[in-house]
Amino acid sequence: MRRLWLLFSQVVTILLAAWFVVATLKPEWLSRRPPVATASTGVALVEAPPSAPTAIPLGSFRQAAQKASQAVVSINTSKAPDRPSSNDPWFRFFFGDQGAVPQTGLGSGVIISAEGIILTNNHVVEGATEIEVALNDSRKARARIIGTDPETDLAILKVNLDRLPVITLGNSDALQVGDQVLAIGNPFGVGQTVTSGIVSALGRNQLGINTFENFIQTDAAINPGNSGGALVDVNGNLMGINTAIYSRSGGSMGIGFAIPVSTAKLVLEGIVKDGVVTRGWIGVEPADLSPELMETFGVKAKKGVLITGVLQNGPAAQAGVRPGDVVTAVGGKDVANVSELLSTVAALKPGNATPFKLQRREESVDVTVTPGKRPKPKPQPQQPQGPQQMPR
Repeated sequence: MRRLWLLFSQVVTILLAAWFVVATLKPEWLSRRPPVATASTGVALVEAPPSAPTAIPLGSFRQAAQKASQAVVSINTSKAPDRPSSNDPWFRFFFGDQGAVPQTGLGSGVIISAEGIILTNNHVVEGATEIEVALNDSRKARARIIGTDPETDLAILKVNLDRLPVITLGNSDALQVGDQVLAIGNPFGVGQTVTSGIVSALGRNQLGINTFENFIQTDAAINPGNSGGALVDVNGNLMGINTAIYSRSGGSMGIGFAIPVSTAKLVLEGIVKDGVVTRGWIGVEPADLSPELMETFGVKAKKGVLITGVLQNGPAAQAGVRPGDVVTAVGGKDVANVSELLSTVAALKPGNATPFKLQRREESVDVTVTPGKRPKPKPQPQQPQGPQQMPR
C-alpha cells in the first residue's frame, strides 16, 4: 500500500510540474476550448485566445507604418482657370455669364522638418494659387512654396504649425533590389493608405519623365493622389518620394517610381540655401553610342558618351572638346550613358575646373573643363505613352 501511495504521489508531482512548464511557456495550449454554442447565434464557434494588446504579428509592418504615416500629409490645391472666351460678348450671349470655376488637385507630401518644411512633387503644386495641407491628426493649414525644381520634379513647401511630426531620412544609396518597402499617401482622395512591396530596380533613367532621373522602381501600389508621398523602408525611414507610375489604365500596374531621398536632400539644400538649385553645364549635345553614330563620326570607342554637337564659345568648346569625341570619365568617374553624363556634370560646381577624359578616334585625350551655370529648362510637353507623372 505504501508503494502505491509513493507511485501515486510521484505521478501527481510530475503532472503538476509538466502543467507548470506548459502554463509558463505555452499558456495558449491550456486556453483552447471546445466549440461552444453562443447565446447570440446558437452556433458552435471556435475562437482564438485573446492576445496581448502590444503583441505584433510576425511579419507585420505595423511599427514602420505608424512611425512614418504621422509625417505624411495630404495636399489639396486650387488654380483659377484661364477663360479668355468668357470675356467675349458672343460667348456670354450663347453660354451665359459663367463664373470661373477653380481647378482642384490632390497629392501628398512628407514633413521633413519640425520647422514646417514639406517635401512633395513639383507637378502636385505647379501653377497652384492656393495650397492646403491636411495632417494625419486632422489639422489643416495653408502652405506656401519655398522653391521648386522642375528638372527633378521636386518642390519644397512650408506651413506654420507647431508640434509637427517629422519623418526620419534614410540612406537610399544602401537600398538593394528585393528590399521591402512601403508606399504611403492619399490615393484617389480616399484617405491615407499604406501599401507594401519590394524594390524592383534601382537607377532607372531614360524614362522621359524628368531631366535628371535616378528612380527607385517598386511594385508597391502607387496611384493618383500618391504623388509626393513617402516610400519608406521596414524601419519607417524615408527612402524616396513617390512620383510616377507606368500605367495603361491610370491605376497601379505594379510599376511605380520614386525619387531617392539622396536626390531630394541635394535639392532641399540648394533651395533653402540659395533659393534655387544650381547645376553645372558644359554646352554639348550628347548621345549614347550606337553603330550608326559610331560609323558616322568614325568612333572607335566601345564605351562612353558620344558628343554630337558643341555649343560655340561654351565651356566644353573653350576646353577643346570637339564633335565626335567620346567622354569616358568626368572628374575621375566613369560615364557609360547620357543620363550618367548629365547627372555627373550637373553635380559639378560652376566655375570649378574639372578633368574630362576623352577618346578621339584611336587616341586618349585629357582636357580640363570649367563648367558654367545650367540655364533654366524650357517647358516640355507631357509624353502620351510610357511612365507618367500621376495627375494631381
